[in-house]
Amino acid sequence: MAYLIFILPAFVLSLYAQFKVKSTFEKYSRVRNRRGMTGAEVASVLLRRNGINRVNVEPIGGSLTDHYDPSVQTVRLSETVYGSSSLAAIGVAAHEVGHAIQHSQQYGPLELRHKLVPVTNFASSASFPILLIGLFMYSADLILLGIILFSAVVLFHLVTLPVEFNASRRAIAQLTEAGIISMDEVPAVKKVLSAAALTYLAAALSAIANLLYYLTIFLAAGGNDD
Repeated sequence: MAYLIFILPAFVLSLYAQFKVKSTFEKYSRVRNRRGMTGAEVASVLLRRNGINRVNVEPIGGSLTDHYDPSVQTVRLSETVYGSSSLAAIGVAAHEVGHAIQHSQQYGPLELRHKLVPVTNFASSASFPILLIGLFMYSADLILLGIILFSAVVLFHLVTLPVEFNASRRAIAQLTEAGIISMDEVPAVKKVLSAAALTYLAAALSAIANLLYYLTIFLAAGGNDD
């Protein structure tokens, strides 16, 4: 019952976020931007505009698989973005360029997120097994260790929020300042980026909800030890 109290609201928000990002992207994928530029063209223009010449723009399979890879300095755009001239496509492309700009300017939260990646990868795979073993062994110490490890996962999600929100703000500013979108196109692009941001918020809240649930288990285990 306690699990549902913590997890159900976050789960519902996660489902809504997935629905929202898919429906919003599909809606504005049918609206062509007035300049007729593709996602790949927009990404290249914005990179050059910011003096970033070493970052490549490449297509990647799938839908909504767009990302910036700092390890090889590459903006990867999905099939529905790379060659599309929709408002949704250029918004997503500009968002990924926003991450490239963050990287070039050594934006603090992005730098912190990069440093957290190896810790988070280990913590996400190790925390639950340790928690499970702690439950079977009635060991509050192991449960606490699992919680500490999972806290790193929560921290990663929290640090991700300002990184993503900032990239979206940069995207809107870059698109308008470069004259790629007109003022009446701005609201549509903002809706696409806001829907995408909702997925990161849902992920952060889900992680927090799990952490709170694990804490209740620890407190219960501590009470049993007494």
